[in-house]
Amino acid sequence: MQNKTSAADKTDRADINDERAIRLAKLNWLREQGIEPYPSRGERRQTAAAARRLSTGKYVSIAGRLMTKREMGNITFCHLQDESGQIQIAFKKDEVGSENYKLFIKKIDIADIILVQGKRFRTHKGEESILVGKWKLLSKALRPLPDKFHGLQDEELRLRKRYLDLLMDPDLRELFRRKAKFWHSIRNFLLKEGFLEVETPVLETTTGGAEAAPFVSHHEALDLDIFLRISMGELWPKRLMVAGFEKTFEIGRQFRNEGISREHLQDYTQMEFYWAYADYEDGMKLVEKMYKQVIKTVFGTLKFNIHGFKNIDLGKKWKKIDYSATLKKMTGLDISRASVDEIRAKLAELKVVYQDHEQKGRLLDSLWKFCRKSIAGPVFLVNHPALVSPLAKRSRLNPDLTERYQIIIAGSELGNGYSELNDPIDQTERFALQARLRAAGDTEAQMPDHDFVEALEYGLPPTTGFGLSERVFAFFADKSIRECVLFPLVKPSRQ
Repeated sequence: MQNKTSAADKTDRADINDERAIRLAKLNWLREQGIEPYPSRGERRQTAAAARRLSTGKYVSIAGRLMTKREMGNITFCHLQDESGQIQIAFKKDEVGSENYKLFIKKIDIADIILVQGKRFRTHKGEESILVGKWKLLSKALRPLPDKFHGLQDEELRLRKRYLDLLMDPDLRELFRRKAKFWHSIRNFLLKEGFLEVETPVLETTTGGAEAAPFVSHHEALDLDIFLRISMGELWPKRLMVAGFEKTFEIGRQFRNEGISREHLQDYTQMEFYWAYADYEDGMKLVEKMYKQVIKTVFGTLKFNIHGFKNIDLGKKWKKIDYSATLKKMTGLDISRASVDEIRAKLAELKVVYQDHEQKGRLLDSLWKFCRKSIAGPVFLVNHPALVSPLAKRSRLNPDLTERYQIIIAGSELGNGYSELNDPIDQTERFALQARLRAAGDTEAQMPDHDFVEALEYGLPPTTGFGLSERVFAFFADKSIRECVLFPLVKPSRQ
């Protein structure tokens, strides 16, 4: 189907191009007059916020982007914005001189970046301002800001031109400051708990540590196909445990070639920690402490009304719920006895989509994801079947179950941990099962990693591991994960 461009779109584009032509002419004129429109440095001494805090009469030197411009004869009021905020600046003809005032009025536009020097004063309406004595152009903008026309209303356009979205929306900028605080708080917590921050490979010859479809590439120098990692190491940190490290964590990017939703992206930030001589019970205690501390630090509260759930209180003691018992209570299905056909029939009854090639483990996972949507939490989901936990240690009480937990809050899974499987024979058998699932068409089943099994044969101490992604931040910020990425992947624009 041929794409049609509306008359309004054509008009907007023409208006922007006309404005660009006018600004380009101003740029050329400035250069002809020997005025450099893009100097290397701006000698500012204060931020806008710092300048606002100074008392009347203090001399300041600030730089930023011109956001408004209101001419009133021999005086012009503007707002200058830097990362710290905005402050009003006033240009008086008799302060800056007739020629300088004329130059500013005629050749400087909204969106230009300038340096101003002058004295602090307060207007009769009480607005903190700067009376400009000197000014200098630092960067000539050739395009107008979006609100001059229709703004950035379309979501795809906002994400594609994210720099403009961030420039115009102080709340959005604050969201990313808060996100940085989120990761800093996690890092600071783990460092204080004695964990060592490490880096493990992003490029792998086999994917491990999760069940997900990978991105495939080719390594030219080694002439072999490789994968972008689908987990934050997982099998690599366990090698570090074999090597003698006892408490490690990593924060980095990982990649999954899967669908986009409110809670899923293809590349995102993940944290995983590994702790030797500890089990999943120790992990749950540490994780509950970490979540409470980090969420309180970042969001200022532990109580939320979110995703349709009321009065979610992270401050209370987190309970444990049993995987099989919860599914039986919510669906009437005893998964320990149910056949594949019975599980498929239940999924069909609940209108949950599944693929014909999927076997019991994958079908159970789909059934659980449907049921968790009605669980308020915060709770730890425990006693997962070994079928859905290929890297978790088997339960000491029931070998068909594993020592695994997931954090469930307001219908979403917000973290996953377990006692790590350190039996090389058991691991080999589970890799073999995953290989059969891949052969049957399950592209998300894990690939066998024989080198990892060899490392296990040298002895992996009892270890617990845990992982969370930036989905946790997006969840409590009540935003889609895509909105919480500075520059999410979007399709190229059509010119």
